[in-house]
Amino acid sequence: MQYHRYDTIIVGAGGAGMRAALEAGQRSRTAVLTKLYPTRSHTGAAQGGMCAALANVEEDNWEWHTFDTVKGGDYLVDQDAAEVMCKEAIDAVLDLEKMGLPFNRTPEGRIDQRRFGGHTRNHGEAAVRRSCFAADRTGHMILQTLYQQCVKHEIDFFNEFYVLDLVLS
Repeated sequence: MQYHRYDTIIVGAGGAGMRAALEAGQRSRTAVLTKLYPTRSHTGAAQGGMCAALANVEEDNWEWHTFDTVKGGDYLVDQDAAEVMCKEAIDAVLDLEKMGLPFNRTPEGRIDQRRFGGHTRNHGEAAVRRSCFAADRTGHMILQTLYQQCVKHEIDFFNEFYVLDLVLS
């Protein structure tokens, strides 16, 4: 039996798992355990884009994004969590851009944004362009970008592993 020692173990290598591994890997020896090859996770199915109130194409802000998120969840959404997500979405998109994600661009060179269902300005007044996208392969490009960064930062991957039990000592 082979033994490994890591400070941090991430279970799952989708977009969230790889992003967590990158963050943890800055401070500790990190491994990712995943049942699939990392670029085959369901994150790759996302085509329409990821939402962030960048206001690159028209006026927008994170508060309107929060309103749309809560409304879209039939007001059952944890509103504090929605607020944090919408505030932090802007930096998350910019981080992915710095990592090399090839977002579509406006003629001025900014990340392009398009309309997507439920995105409005001024609390429902009119539709707004909030979805940041990489053609129709946004999820695929997120996975490729994050995996490339994980490899660059020497995150270890254990592919085709199912976690049944963890031994901590």
